Amino acid sequence: MNAQDFTKYEKARILGARALQIAMNAPLLIKINEADLEKIHYDALKIAEVELESGVLPISVKRPFPEKKEERLKRIKEKKVNDKRVEDRETEEEEEIAKEGEIMELATPEDEVEEDVSEDSVEED
Repeated sequence: MNAQDFTKYEKARILGARALQIAMNAPLLIKINEADLEKIHYDALKIAEVELESGVLPISVKRPFPEKKEERLKRIKEKKVNDKRVEDRETEEEEEIAKEGEIMELATPEDEVEEDVSEDSVEED
């Protein structure tokens, strides 16, 4: 794989792993002269970047994909919903609600009757 084929997260993981190997005195996979090493101050991360860009790293990335569920997809295709059936079912549900439900009406001032409160029922302390 080319260095451009990796995501930034994969690059970070690869560079970190290779830089750790280089820091632990692993042999370099690319020949770099002393002048270039001094220029980058013998930085393991910079050396790992050079190796990654040159394409010599024997590191591969496994990208697992979710498994396809063929049986589930077949069942969904078989159960295609018919618009007419949906409309009929909605109509049935609305009729059930209308039968079972209670229709509420708005109250008018004439419907409200005030009860007279007699002084006998009110106790004073």
